[in-house]
Amino acid sequence: MIENGRIAVPSNGEGGMNGTRAGHFGHCDVFTLIDVEDGRINDVSILKNKEHVQGGCMVPVNLLSENRVNALVVGGIGMRPLMGFRQAGILVYHDDQRSDIKPVVEDLIAGKLTEIRNDQVCGGGH
Repeated sequence: MIENGRIAVPSNGEGGMNGTRAGHFGHCDVFTLIDVEDGRINDVSILKNKEHVQGGCMVPVNLLSENRVNALVVGGIGMRPLMGFRQAGILVYHDDQRSDIKPVVEDLIAGKLTEIRNDQVCGGGH
C-alpha cells in the first residue's frame, strides 16, 4: 500500500493517467509520475526519459532517483537496473497483465501489487 510518495510508470507517447505503459521501462518515451498523499492521487506529471544506450540501464535509475521517485511499476526489468533501483531506495512493483496506467496505479496504491522478485527479471532487450 502506498500512502505517501511518488510513483513512476514507464509510459508510451505523452503518458498520463489515461495513457498506456511502455513494455520496456528503459526505452519508454516518458515516465508518468503520480504523487500520492494520504493514499490519494494528489498530482500527476510527466518526466521525459533520457536516451537509453546499450548498457546504459542505470540512466533511468539515476533519472528517477533525482526526481524523488519512491516506487516504480514495471512489466519487466533486468537484474542490473533492479539492483540499481533497490540501492537507490526505489521499490519496484510488478504487473505484466495490463497496459493501462490508471488501474495499475490504483492497484498499487491499494496494496494489490507485489514487489518484483529476483526470479521474475528479464534477460534484457524487451
